[in-house]
Amino acid sequence: MLAFAMMFLVVMAMQYFLPKPQPQTQTTPAPAAAPAQINSSSGTTAAPIKSPTQVAAQATKTKATSKAPAVELKQAAAESETVIENKLYKITFTNKGAQVGSWILKDQIGADNKPLDLVHKQAAAQYGYPLSLFTYDAGLREKLNSILYVADNKKDPSGQTLTYEYIDASTTVRKIFRFDDSYVIHIETRVTQDGNVVSSYPAWPAALGDQRQPYSYASSRIDVAHDDTVDRKSAVSGFFLTGRTFISNGNTLNGPFYWAGLVDQYFGAIFLPDDPANAALIQFHKLIPRDPNGQDPEKKLKETYAVLGVAVGSTKGTSSLRLFAGPKDLKTLQSVHGLVPGEAPSAHPTGPDLEGAVEFGMFGFIAKPLFLGLRFIHDNIVANWGWSIVLMTVLINLVLFPLRWTSMKSGLMMQKVQPEMNAINERVKGLPLTDPRRQESTLKIQELYKREGINPLAGCLPILLQMPFLYAFYAMISTTMELLNAHWLWVHDLSSPDSIHLLPVLLVVSMFVMQRITPTPGMDQVQARMMQIMMPLMLGGITWALPAGLGVYWVASNLMGYVLQLYVNNTKFAKEIRAQVASRQAKRKK
Repeated sequence: MLAFAMMFLVVMAMQYFLPKPQPQTQTTPAPAAAPAQINSSSGTTAAPIKSPTQVAAQATKTKATSKAPAVELKQAAAESETVIENKLYKITFTNKGAQVGSWILKDQIGADNKPLDLVHKQAAAQYGYPLSLFTYDAGLREKLNSILYVADNKKDPSGQTLTYEYIDASTTVRKIFRFDDSYVIHIETRVTQDGNVVSSYPAWPAALGDQRQPYSYASSRIDVAHDDTVDRKSAVSGFFLTGRTFISNGNTLNGPFYWAGLVDQYFGAIFLPDDPANAALIQFHKLIPRDPNGQDPEKKLKETYAVLGVAVGSTKGTSSLRLFAGPKDLKTLQSVHGLVPGEAPSAHPTGPDLEGAVEFGMFGFIAKPLFLGLRFIHDNIVANWGWSIVLMTVLINLVLFPLRWTSMKSGLMMQKVQPEMNAINERVKGLPLTDPRRQESTLKIQELYKREGINPLAGCLPILLQMPFLYAFYAMISTTMELLNAHWLWVHDLSSPDSIHLLPVLLVVSMFVMQRITPTPGMDQVQARMMQIMMPLMLGGITWALPAGLGVYWVASNLMGYVLQLYVNNTKFAKEIRAQVASRQAKRKK
């Protein structure tokens, strides 16, 4: 309070002692400029006389003009297209947004029996086309993807370069695409707004063109490669009891990472940054109507598919990266490597390859070697994937034959001791389960097994070992790109269900015949007959909608099992067992 009081006194004293300001004198306006006069003696026009105010205004204008020269605008007058084509693809760019309208893979067939277009038309029209730009400023993002760029397409000995540029008073954009004879293209983007560099991320905003059915949308993932691990995220994850987690739309994942992108069962759009340490990934999670053709308007409003997308770029502003857009066959993926942090871009990067984009599942340690063996058979022995599966099935059954022989031998031995087992069980028939005599009968049966050298689990072990192979075959056929649209006899696509469902019928028949010649000791005859009918029908129903390649494996395995069972049934050991059983039955009848 004392300080405020002193300040008030000082101000009042200054007002009293300082001299009063004098009123300003009015100045007369400057005379108007005299009109131009002609010098009669020289015939030239004399410059008009300028007032001091005009001279100052002109000087200010000249000074401002020297500081801010006029911006040279660079904009296209109309929309146009540029086609980039090689032996693998045909990409159609539009200068509106400098983005991709179609990305046709020449050697891949889509659902319409035409070359596959990787651009999902419905999702792209709603959420953006491939190689559009993402910025955190929504207004700038909309502008960058709708303006008309000036295109410059050049060819050089190493490939082809397509450059798009746009310049106005506030925004400068440059997008450069380089192409060669592979599925990989190189991308550079630079955006400045009011003289400041803005981070701009090349994007694949939503879905891949092969996604048409529910399972293809469900198989869509965003994969990110960190060190030796690949982080795979689906639109919906988790289990029934653990809940569900979703990919958050617009979520940013900062680097370092070697590569990141959108993948589904058979195709992928994967970005490989040139500066992994400063890379960033933006995840998109959108929805589109489940009825893409609009055939059912009510269903279109009620049901939707989840579609994923990504944008990848550098947090430092200018983005430089590569994009792989193509099929996920292992040979192609193994040829594309990412850059390690600090490594300069080169023709031979040393980072991890894209093989991690193929997921074989929890039985991958079986599925991948199975596929490598299948591919070896296809490339060196039988140039058909269906017959390669048949030959692979024969080899697997031969390898597992010792276990199968143990199972078959155990079944024959069970037939031999069946009368003694029946006699032991007959003595305790009708007794309660808590009766001590039941425990005694169990010990007697165990002694019988030990005396005859019977392993009661031997019959189950081969079946348990075959189940991982069955699941691994399913994972391999459902994942590997090589079996997509592969033909075999009447089957047009081994990765899809048999169109005429002949393989499930053959599976039912082969399993029924197989069970007819397989001994079933200890099983009630009525129960055995029910199993011979119900089990094949149940498995036939399961395989009705499974990939045809799995049906080929299962039918071939049943036929191989039938041949091996016939061989075992005609061995000397089997004949002796059947003779003993027949002798006992004959004595019982007498």
